[in-house]
Amino acid sequence: MQRAHPRPGLVLSLTLPGDPRSAVVGRHAVTAALPAHGLRSHLWPVTHVVSELITVNAALTPGRDLYLSLRRRDDTLRLVLWDQHPCHADPDTLALCEVRRRRALWLLAAVVDDWGGDWGLAGTQPPHSGIKSWVVLPQ
Repeated sequence: MQRAHPRPGLVLSLTLPGDPRSAVVGRHAVTAALPAHGLRSHLWPVTHVVSELITVNAALTPGRDLYLSLRRRDDTLRLVLWDQHPCHADPDTLALCEVRRRRALWLLAAVVDDWGGDWGLAGTQPPHSGIKSWVVLPQ
């Protein structure tokens, strides 16, 4: 008797150029990955989230690589986009930068809220610089 092998989890990671046109590549990647893992129902929110994350972060850090990760974990889909935005030493500039980033991600916030998910921003730890934008969507 053959034992059934567990289905591999969804793990997708991409490095993309810091260019708004990279959103097309991100959308195509998740459009191929989700149905292959039985998640066709999540195509609409995930492709919108990926598009917004890549487009906004590419505009904030043009010409610098973006790192996109999509994973299925604990009955959720987790997306992380790490950009290489330089650290701001001045607290007022840091606060203004975060406000601008959150405002630019208004469409992402609406999609995530509509799907009962959560999202946010986090700075990276030294020696790295940049911002991690994250999204969690329930399955």
